[in-house]
Amino acid sequence: MLKGLTTAALTAALLAGSAITAAAQDFTIRATANSNENDEDYDGLVVFKNHVENASNGRIAVELFIGTQLCSGGAECLQGVSDGSIDVFVTTSGGAAGIFPYVQVLDLPYLMSDDRVAEHVLSGDFTRTMRDMALEDSGDTIRIMTIGNTGGWRNFANTQRRVQMPSDLEGLKIRTVVADLPQEVVKALGAAPTPISWPELFTSFQTGVVDGSKNGITDIMGMKFPDAGLQYVTLDGHAYMGAIWVMNNEKFLGMPEDMRRVVVDGFSALQQATFASPKRKSIQAYQDFVAGGGDLYVPTPDEKAAFRDAAAPVFEWFQENVDGGPAIYEALTTAVAEAEAELAAEYEADLN
Repeated sequence: MLKGLTTAALTAALLAGSAITAAAQDFTIRATANSNENDEDYDGLVVFKNHVENASNGRIAVELFIGTQLCSGGAECLQGVSDGSIDVFVTTSGGAAGIFPYVQVLDLPYLMSDDRVAEHVLSGDFTRTMRDMALEDSGDTIRIMTIGNTGGWRNFANTQRRVQMPSDLEGLKIRTVVADLPQEVVKALGAAPTPISWPELFTSFQTGVVDGSKNGITDIMGMKFPDAGLQYVTLDGHAYMGAIWVMNNEKFLGMPEDMRRVVVDGFSALQQATFASPKRKSIQAYQDFVAGGGDLYVPTPDEKAAFRDAAAPVFEWFQENVDGGPAIYEALTTAVAEAEAELAAEYEADLN
């Protein structure tokens, strides 16, 4: 009798365990980033996975695919999100511009002055406005969950000379992505935009196909571009390197509200991780750049103003030539103004 009861109890325990295991994985999120484990995107995904799996008590499992295991390139990966073969993907504005051209607003130069402004803007209603636009244009399939950072700020870097004013860029061939807006920015500042794929950029510096680029310092050092002759970096900070995190909308809405809350909180934690990661990684990157003989220049306020003035025609071009341009431009500039006002009030309170 005792043996029978023990067997029955063990069987019940095993069945209960199976039920818990099944419940523990009610939902699986397949997330991918076309990067590597040294990248801010990976840092963000690790934080996301940890938060979502723990806060859901194991009901949501997050599978990470780093690199090109599921897809390669923005268009292909976004299609995967749209059709549901991929649940979560991170893209840059350049990678998404072919489908959502207005996301290039993140590349408009000199609109956001520093990290505090950018982080305030990207944590508020501006991102929700872009989400609504992307949902409409994708037939309610692609949902923007958050916008983080991937590499800090874009700065001008080149192989030829120190750049202090826009006139110093004249005659330089500056690498851009294929998207129109980055090319318009380079032209407005007097340089020649030259679209080159990322894997070809090192050799392009070596051979003189291009003289410079618009990159963050962690990308510059991670790709060893100084070894190819890139020795001049001007910290003009013309664009915050936004990372747009998207999710299959049906997958998100198919979860109960408590699990959707967990996912939203997970993306908030991911965003904070990607805000912080480039700040830390850039410290050593700048030190290594200077130690290797690199010339690092910080423009004066007057010089920075000259760059902003030279780039001003791009704002009008964007609104006239990009689908959704006027609406998203207004959303961003409004959000920036609100952020600057709130931060000014905080400074007033904290400095006195």
